[in-house]
Amino acid sequence: MTDNDITIRQAQHMVDEWIRHYGVRYFSELTNMAVLTEEVGELARIMARKYGDQSFKAGEPTEPDDEMADILWVLLCLANQTGVDLTEALRRNIEKKTQRDKHRHLDNPKLQT
Repeated sequence: MTDNDITIRQAQHMVDEWIRHYGVRYFSELTNMAVLTEEVGELARIMARKYGDQSFKAGEPTEPDDEMADILWVLLCLANQTGVDLTEALRRNIEKKTQRDKHRHLDNPKLQT
């Protein structure tokens, strides 16, 4: 890790501080869910054009980084609003996937190179 690295917990705190200082208040959870869906769609558009068969239109963004950051931002907002500690949730999710899938992918001939 470098001095500029941000943990998930720090990111949740940074977003909360920004909302309280500049954003007045959080949008409702339902509004943020709709915004998250919109941002995922914007990422999908870039991915379809950059890695799929579609071509970019003039002036369209071509890199996914800002859309990924927008998605993370809204997800952090939703986590803050609903009391989810994403650090712990991710840790538990990795443990769940490890227990459930520890052999499944290794034994999948479709994934063998």
